[in-house]
Amino acid sequence: MRTAIIVDDERLARRELRAMLEESHGAAVRVVGEADSVRAAAELVRTCDADVVFLDVQLGGESGLELLTLIDPSVAVVFVTAFDQYAVRAFEVNALDYLLKPVAPARLTRAVERLGMPNDPIAAQAVAARLDYHDRLFLRLDDRVGFVKVADITAIVSDGDYSIVRLATGRTHRARKSLRDWLARLPENAFARVHRSTIVNLEHVDRVEEWSHSSYHLYLRGSAEPVTMSRRYAGQLKR
Repeated sequence: MRTAIIVDDERLARRELRAMLEESHGAAVRVVGEADSVRAAAELVRTCDADVVFLDVQLGGESGLELLTLIDPSVAVVFVTAFDQYAVRAFEVNALDYLLKPVAPARLTRAVERLGMPNDPIAAQAVAARLDYHDRLFLRLDDRVGFVKVADITAIVSDGDYSIVRLATGRTHRARKSLRDWLARLPENAFARVHRSTIVNLEHVDRVEEWSHSSYHLYLRGSAEPVTMSRRYAGQLKR
């Protein structure tokens, strides 16, 4: 059984979702608390040892997303959102479960079933669709979780079963995704593999210089250090 808290600034919305969970999914999910703010929710997760959060994205004057930096990354998050269909699609293709308000019983059942999957309940969804350039990724980065704009990724460098994600801000993050995972998801018209260990966002390439043995150096905007493009991948990219 999963232990859950419901985070929503509307008392009636919390009551309705709690009733739906207790009446139809009481054997799978036990609601152990409710909160109407990020601070209260973070405290509840700690004191109640909850492993699932049903989280409203908009909490009055604050964003429910702020809670993600205050709780353990192992806590599963199911977003409850009134966002438009485009935003919901972005959540969905990024292997992040969500419930669109008003919550439909069948959709809630589907979310609860996903929570029963082994290992990472959020990542263990059906095969995800290819990302759009304007999507946002929900990733486990370093020791936290957060959102990253696909358009802000300048390069991705292999690090074993992990990868180093370089952003336009100059920051880097270590993500639990291999280059193979990235290649299956990233927009093909914007991202290209330029080396066996490197993927670059072509929109961020400032210039290309010949180097040696038919290989090249790619200079990305905002970075003084070039990325090497091997002869093999240069030929593929030219074609």
